[in-house]
Amino acid sequence: MLIFNRQEDLKNHLKSVSDENTTIGFVPTMGALHQGHLSLIKNSLAKNKITVVSIFVNPTQFNNAEDLEKYPRTLEKDTEKIETVNKDVLIFAPSVEDIYEGNTVSASFNFDGLENQMEGEHRPGHFDGVGTIVKRLFKIVNPTNAYFGEKDFQQLQIVRKMVEKHDLPVNVIGCPIFREENGLAMSSRNERLSAQEKEDASLIYKTLKTAKEKFGTNSAKDIIKYVEAIFEKNPEFQLEYFQIADEDELLPATAKKEDKKYRAFIAVFINSIRLIDNISLN
Repeated sequence: MLIFNRQEDLKNHLKSVSDENTTIGFVPTMGALHQGHLSLIKNSLAKNKITVVSIFVNPTQFNNAEDLEKYPRTLEKDTEKIETVNKDVLIFAPSVEDIYEGNTVSASFNFDGLENQMEGEHRPGHFDGVGTIVKRLFKIVNPTNAYFGEKDFQQLQIVRKMVEKHDLPVNVIGCPIFREENGLAMSSRNERLSAQEKEDASLIYKTLKTAKEKFGTNSAKDIIKYVEAIFEKNPEFQLEYFQIADEDELLPATAKKEDKKYRAFIAVFINSIRLIDNISLN
């Protein structure tokens, strides 16, 4: 299995093994891989001649220094997991210096307001960091197709918007959320949960499923009140936000419209570990 730590080495290798007809699939990750990541890799392998997986904990998308410090870094284990899927996958695991070249700051992006909702409201500057790293990685890998999980649905829409506004020749593909047996959305942060916390966190998906059931007959306002009450009864959680929004503009739903698709979004802390999830409502 080939692992590249420098962008120039990866670029040179890709030039040597591809031509204008070669399709390149790309799966950007921050490591601590789980079955959700592996499913993205499998999707890429099925549709592309070459698959590249990046493993890079991007400092500019963290607005909490402690969260950045504690984020799991498990390159050896990640490599072993990728190897079980396919040994021909190319791994790009650069240093911060190689990516940012001594200037570790975000560019400023305008995502037509998508960046101001939910995650953007609670994590200032987060999506500037996401846009900065994804754009840089796209220019390094030059992929035909890029694969993102729908657990970070707002991020997926942000990347799509960036590709559209900057006219990048990349097809951005969203893939379904992978879940633990108890429904908890798979996340690298789950590694920090105790067995009991992981079990308790099943409440998040159970609550989302109930919200979906209620969406047909209840108003968004009433569903929000219901969800807030659920977490008030469970003091081990701190609900940061619960929002029902349309999928395209991510604006809070006021009156439901027949021609719009809606999704419920949630962010919850359990013992200082932040978990996010979402569910399609129609």
